[in-house]
Amino acid sequence: MQKTICKKIYDTETSTLIKKVTFGEFGDPAGYEESLYQTESGNFFLYTNGGADSKYKKEDITRMGAEKKDAWLKANA
Repeated sequence: MQKTICKKIYDTETSTLIKKVTFGEFGDPAGYEESLYQTESGNFFLYTNGGADSKYKKEDITRMGAEKKDAWLKANA
């Protein structure tokens, strides 16, 4: 997936996956995944995707600053 935010491109195909967390089983409508990526220029973003009953009903990308990235990593250690 690719998304442009504030004139910066965030792309799961060209970025490095740091950590992926999955909630629920495959096919579970309430299940979802969160994947932290780092771009070549050092920016971080969270890719999210989930089932129809999850908190991520469609795939999306959200940019993350250093503090949010560190908090997410700590919460998902």
